[in-house]
This record gives sequence, C-alpha cells and structure tokens, in this order.
Amino acid sequence: MLRKVFVLVACLLFVSLKAQELLPFVENFTKSDYNGDNQVWDVEQGADKSLYFANHHFMLRYNGVKWQKYTLPNKTVIRSVFADGNRIYCGSYKEFGYWQENNGKTQYVSLSKAKDLFNGFADNEEVWKIFKYKKAIYFQAFNVLYKYENGKTTKIAFPSQVSYCYVVDSHVYAATVRNGIYELVNNEFKTVENWPQLKETVVHGIEKCGSDIFIFTKTKGILKGNNSVLSVWNNPVNDVLKNEVILTAKVVNNRILAIGTALNGLYLIDIYNNTVKNINRNNGLKNNAVLSVTVDAESNLWLGLDNGIAHVEINSPVWLFTDTSGILGSVYSLSTYNNGFLFATNHGLFKLLDNKLQTVPKSQGQIWNIYQNGDKYIIGHNDGTFVFDGNGLTKINPVNGGWNFVKSVYDEAYFQPNYSGVVIYQDNNNLAQWQVLGGITKPIRYIAQTRRGELWAADSHRGLYRITYDKDFSVKRVENVSEKNGIKADFGVKIFQYRNELLFYINNVWYNYNSLAEKLEKNNTFTKEFNIIDDIIPVDDEVFIIVKDAKLYAITQSGSVFHYELIPEKYYQGRLISDNMKAYRQGNTLFVNLDDGFMAYQIHKKELQPYKVDIQAYYEGKPITNDIKTGYNQSVEINVSSGYYGFDKPVLYYSLNEEKPYMPIDNGQFTLSSLGSGKQEVEIYSLEGEKYNKLAAYKFHVKKPWYFSIYMILAYIMAIAGIFFLYYRWNNLRYKQKLKLNEEELKHMTQILELEMEAENKLRREQHEKHMLEAEVQNKASEVAGKSLSIAKHSEMIESIQQVLDDENNADQLKSKIKRIIKANTLSKNEWQSFERNLLKSHEDFVSRLTKNYPELTPKDIKLSIYLRMNLSSKEIAPLMNISYRGVELHRYRLRKKLQIMTDESLNSFMITLQ
Repeated sequence: MLRKVFVLVACLLFVSLKAQELLPFVENFTKSDYNGDNQVWDVEQGADKSLYFANHHFMLRYNGVKWQKYTLPNKTVIRSVFADGNRIYCGSYKEFGYWQENNGKTQYVSLSKAKDLFNGFADNEEVWKIFKYKKAIYFQAFNVLYKYENGKTTKIAFPSQVSYCYVVDSHVYAATVRNGIYELVNNEFKTVENWPQLKETVVHGIEKCGSDIFIFTKTKGILKGNNSVLSVWNNPVNDVLKNEVILTAKVVNNRILAIGTALNGLYLIDIYNNTVKNINRNNGLKNNAVLSVTVDAESNLWLGLDNGIAHVEINSPVWLFTDTSGILGSVYSLSTYNNGFLFATNHGLFKLLDNKLQTVPKSQGQIWNIYQNGDKYIIGHNDGTFVFDGNGLTKINPVNGGWNFVKSVYDEAYFQPNYSGVVIYQDNNNLAQWQVLGGITKPIRYIAQTRRGELWAADSHRGLYRITYDKDFSVKRVENVSEKNGIKADFGVKIFQYRNELLFYINNVWYNYNSLAEKLEKNNTFTKEFNIIDDIIPVDDEVFIIVKDAKLYAITQSGSVFHYELIPEKYYQGRLISDNMKAYRQGNTLFVNLDDGFMAYQIHKKELQPYKVDIQAYYEGKPITNDIKTGYNQSVEINVSSGYYGFDKPVLYYSLNEEKPYMPIDNGQFTLSSLGSGKQEVEIYSLEGEKYNKLAAYKFHVKKPWYFSIYMILAYIMAIAGIFFLYYRWNNLRYKQKLKLNEEELKHMTQILELEMEAENKLRREQHEKHMLEAEVQNKASEVAGKSLSIAKHSEMIESIQQVLDDENNADQLKSKIKRIIKANTLSKNEWQSFERNLLKSHEDFVSRLTKNYPELTPKDIKLSIYLRMNLSSKEIAPLMNISYRGVELHRYRLRKKLQIMTDESLNSFMITLQ
C-alpha cells in the first residue's frame, strides 16, 4: 500500500510541477567509497535486499551499510550479475558460475570450469547478461547462449551475433546486431517477422509498459508497438535520445521510462503526461555514461556508471530543486508563479520558468519575503517594500526589511513586521499609504493576532510584546509580557498560531496567554510534546514543521495525538537556514526553502513499517559466528541493515545490555569498544516520531581476559599452592631456625649468666677484699692514730715536764716529778718502729706514686709528705719526726723546692691530690 502511495506521489509531482526542474534525490558512490574499479557493467538486487554490482575486476555487494568486494579465482573481468534465491550468478571472460554464502563466508562455484564450453565461435567470449526463464538460468555471450538447468549446462548457438537478450512476459528475445530480433522457441531462435525496422540496428533494451512494448535502440531512439506491429515512438524527447546514445533502459511502476545514455546521464519519461526529467553531471550524477540500471524493491533506481554508482530515489515523497550555478544564493521565501516559481534570496528576486533560472532586474540585495497578492507579489526587501507584477519590480515605499506580510482577519488591515517595528496597510493595493504602529521601534520578526485591537510581537532578539490600539491604530499600550511574567531568558521567542490557538515558545517552555489573569500560563500539551526544539514552522491548521536535532518533522494531529513524519536528514543536510525557514502548502505538497533551492515534500501518513533488520558483527575484520568469542576489552563492529535504501530507510538506535539513553546508529554502523567479559546483548530500535520500537537483538560472547582463562586459573592455583608450600617450608625452616636460635640464645644466656655470676662473684670477692682492705686500713689508721696519740702523749709529757721545770724550784721534788712524768709517758723503741712501718704500709700507693714522680726524695721527705697528706700541722709533725717546729718548717720549705711547688699553692692540697 505504501509503495502505491509513493508511486502516486511521484506521478502527482510530475503532473503539478510540469516544466519545473524538481528532481529526485541522488546519492552517489565513488571508487573511494566502494574501493573498486571505474565501470559498473551490471546491477542487481538480491533476495537479501543487498545490491550486487559487476564492477570490472570485482563483484561488489552493498547492504546499505558495508561494501564488500569479491574476485573470481581466475581474476577475469566480471560483466554481468543476476540474483536468484540465495545465489548470485556472475558472468566473465570464458567463465560463469555463482556465489553462495556458507558459514558466514561467500564462496564461488564455477559452472563452466573444465567443461570445454568455450570453443569454436565462443573461444573468446564474455558473458554479458544473465537471466532466468522458466526454471533455467541463461548465460548470454555474443555468439552463444548457455542454458543451466538441473545441474547441467547446454549450449544454444545464436543465428548471428547479438547485443543482448531480453525476457518480456513469456518471450525471450535476442537482439542481433544486423539481422533484427529473434525469439527463443523450444531451444531454437526464430526471426520475429513483425519487427523488420530493427534490422541493422543495435538494441539496448526491450521493456513492456502497460500493453505496449518499448524497444530502445542505441542511436535510433525508441520504438513502440506490440507483437504484431512496431513504429517509432511519437514523442519529442525521441529526437533528443537519438543523439545521446542509449545504453540501457527500465520501466518503473508501469509508467516511467528510465533511460540510461552514454552522453547525457539518465532520462525519466512519464509516458502518460509526457514529462521529462534529465539527471546528469550538471544536476546530480557524477558521470554522464549510464552503463546499467535496475529497479529496487522500493521502486527506486540504481545506476551503474562509467565511473561510479548512483542511487536515484524516483519513488520518494521528497523532490529537490538545487541551484548548481551558485547565482541563486540562499532562498528565504518562495511562491508559485506561472507554472514556475519565484525565489526571494539574499542575492535578489529570481523566477524559474521552463527550467531556466532568471534574475528579476533591479532586485539585487537581501529579500526576506514574498506575498502573493492576486496576480502581483509584495516583496519585503532590504531597501524597502516592492511589488512585482510579472514584468518588473517597482519600489512602493521605504519600509525596509519586511520579514513578513500578514493579513488581519479582525481589523481589515495588513501588518508588516520589519527592521524598526510594525507598519500597517489598510489597503494592500495601495502600499504607498502606510502608518507606523507606534510605541515599539525594535526589529520585529514574528507577529500574530487573535482579536481586534491587539497584536502580539516578538523582538528579533529577545522579548515578547502585547500591543493594544484603538480603531484608528493609535497605540494605547505596549507591554513586555515576558518581562512582566519574570521570564529572564526570553531570547529568540517564537510565536506560533495553530488551530485558533496562540502559543509562545520561550526558553524551552510553551505558554498561552490568560487574558483574564493577564499572565502567561504553561501549555502542558505542547511543552510535553515539543519541549526541546530548534525551530517551528507554521503551515496551516492541519500540518506544521518542527526542527529538532537538525532533523525536520512534518507534524499532523488526530484528536489529541500528534503524528510525526520524519523527513530524513540526507535530503537537506547542511542546507537548512536557521531562524529563517518558511513553508507553504499546495495541495498535499509542502515546499520548504533551503540554502541553495527548496524541497518539495508530499505529505502522507507514513504507516509503521514491519522492519526486519539484519545484524552482522565483525571482530578483527572477520564475521562473528557461533564458535567465535571476541577478545576482552576489544572492539566489535556492528552493522545493521534494513533492506531499505530510500525514504523508508529507518532511523535506527541501539542499546547495549539495556543501557539508556539509546544511541543513534550512523549509516547503519557503530563500534562497541572496551567490552567486558561475558554475554553481551545489543538491541536495535527504530525511531517513529518520539517512540522507540524494538526491532531486533543480537547476542555474542566476550572471552574472559587472558589472566582469567582456564590455563591461567590453573596457573594461579598452582602458584598459590606453590606459595603455600614454600610458605610451609619456609615457616618450617624458620621454626627450626628459631628453635636452633633459641637453643643458641639459651646457651648464650647461660654463658652470660655464668659470666655475670662469675663477675658478680668476682665483684663480691673484690668488694670483700676491698672491705677487708678497708678494715685493715682502718686498723692501720687506728694504729697510726694510736701512735699519733702516743706521740701526742709524749708531747704532753714534755710540756708537763717543761711546766714542772718552770714551776718547781726544789731540785729534789723537780727531779722526782720529772721522773714520774717520764715514766708515765715514755714510748718504747718498738712502738716507734711499729708506728713507722704502719705509717708506710697504710700509704703504699701514695708513696709509690710519690717516689715514681720524684725519685730524689729522702725517707724524711717521704715521711713529711705522708704527714702532710694526713693534713697534720707543723706543730703535730714536729714530735713525730723528733724535730723542732722550726725544723719542720725548714723541712717543708726544702720539700716545696724539690717538688717545685709555688709558694701560693698549699703543700697539703698537693699531697692529697697527687696522682
């Protein structure tokens, strides 16, 4: 049903746009795209919806996503391809066979190798065409026809050299170079007697259209007839085609003749209304020599060129006008005009009539708007307001920059927003009479009205204004509504009037105006549906256009439901005019201005397609099969083909493991990077309006990283076991070493204890000996003290005697007393000797040091030194040395000199501190 709608669309465009160079969209592919050779000798679409091309040394396959190329084993030139089921047959030099996919690999099977089929006249043959008739496949060379049926190949000789064979209904025709047309009957060729005009004529196409047969000759144009009669086709284009060299032809939808020429590209001829479209190097193709043509499942054309491939969407609801000369500039507004068009551009005013683009004199400059006023056109120009009457352009007033021209249905007037505000015309046929709507002098781009005496205006930059005025158009009030409602980000306000409702788009929110409350209120329906858009283009109450993410959507409404018709981006990519898009409707066709032309879009409610997508995954350049697992943290390329190449090609998105948001698929291809291990699932969705429909899912498995492989896990187990074993051995060794160390330590501690005990015992012995020595010294000192006491006693005795001598005069008594005193205090000789020995013994160390340091000292000097060390005074020393006090002083003086002690140094201190 949808395909029939497309056919009707194309036909309507042919009818309504007669003599206008609106052309179908053309997509070109060059050698850099498919990485092959120049010439494309044949084109065929397979059962898998992929396109196959005989590209000289290669057979190309294109599924809308990926180009693949194959070569024959003998590397010869491939001249023809033909699809039948899952087989793709091809013909070459002395070779023919078929390609078939097995386990994800495309393999070639030869049907002619080693069968001695090319001999005699066929010794130097090439297979230029392949076709199917009944259940047999036929391979056609110039001299022989090879029939392949039930696994056997037979040869059928031509009566003379042929150009090509053609299957029409149940007939197989062979067009010879000189002898006219033959028909294959029971494996024999018989002359078609009713077509004698074709003798000495090269035929490059026989097609049936309706009840008529069209025969396309190389240089004699087109002949038309039936099985009984044939004549030259009576059409003016026939004389043109005789000079263009016809190479190939097809009938599309039983209505349009698609003719490929050698010199001027492709001709599209509607046989019912005789309209002709010529697509060539000047307006779409990359090359003018069309070697082959086929019609795909969408009723669009694929052309094999002398250098490249072209896809021509003749069955698309989108047709384009593109100025390839560059003189037109960017189109800001357009209007139909005398079966042609008027264009308002930044270069001036242009008219398109009879496929010729002409500049309207004296119109140069920026033009913003065209408004059709009867048989005249009001032009909003940068230099003022003009009127075009078909003959010339006349300046009416100096109001410059007229962005629009709006008829008021409430005030019986016309408003024109412009660079400096809004002007009013009460008579559109007398534009010289105008007045300025006072109170606002800003550049105003958008205006709208819903009742008398009120006008809504949007500043070219920011702000939404409500202007009220009286019946004489005197402004009563200008109100900045966006500012009053506290909307600070009021840049680029859009005013949209739709179905008697006035809406305002401000900072991604849609508003209505509540006149009772005098404030803006959020419109939930539009805000929910169109909250983030780039632009909105009003058309009428049935349809409008939005721009979102650089894509155009035609919006229609049924009840409360909005229907989105996506106009694919490929038709206008890079050609939209931001903030200056306009659209108008003629019948069911929308016309939208573009940078260098315009687009015609046939409105139709697109039915939801039951898309079936084919998903192919590649890892390291090879297809992923069931027995292949991809590497961890590696990339996988995913190709998603839908079998659609034209307007119906779905907009696809994908999700990996149900992650959101869904990611767009660019040209049917995307790459998954840094994949984790385990099962991965890719889900494919189509975008229909704002809804995502799941189409298919693809699962594949990613290997665990090498360090998690079975071998590595075994290695880890062995390593861990080895570590535990080594740890056990090390721990055991350490335990033994610790025991040994403890034993040595214990032994060492024992030795230390023994040494400490021995040292302690030695210390005790030394302390005991010291104590004993101290006791002995003490005894000696006691003895010395005793001796000293004894000496002191003798001294007292002497003093006593001296006292008696001084006090007693009686000699006898004196004598008697002295005797008694002497007897009481006399010391024995032994006592003195014992005293001197004890004295020296108790000071052995001192005497040793003293004699070592001063060897010249006499025994008396040593005794004196001992007494001085004992800190005795000279008076106490005198009796111990048995000399007088003066003698002691004299002896001390001499000792000081021997010891070389200064007079200010104490002799006692010297002896005490002597080391």
